Amino acid sequence: MNDPMDLVLAPSVTPTNTFPASSRYSGGATATIELPDGRSVIYLRRRFVPQAGSLVTQQLHTVVQGDRLDNLAAQFLGDPLWFWRLADANGAMRAETLTETPGRVLRIAFPAAVFAPLS
Repeated sequence: MNDPMDLVLAPSVTPTNTFPASSRYSGGATATIELPDGRSVIYLRRRFVPQAGSLVTQQLHTVVQGDRLDNLAAQFLGDPLWFWRLADANGAMRAETLTETPGRVLRIAFPAAVFAPLS
């Protein structure tokens, strides 16, 4: 493999990582890339954000002045570190935008794994 893109497109994949269960990267795959100088670099594979409509809505919340995403995650999901689940449920690439506008209605969704299709 002389083309660096070949290394990116066809890395060896390791299926687990050591991120805590509350992390959006928990269970994500890592991969290893061999650099031209022979060094190996382990990196986290890309995480694809689920389609917002594919998540099952648990309830709705109307944003009020002063709402913070970490507080909403703690209130509705039981963990302030799960703010990223609110971003996923609402299709937000930048989580902080979710509470910028009072009156916005946020979806609070169950995790994708709760209603994952059976194989």
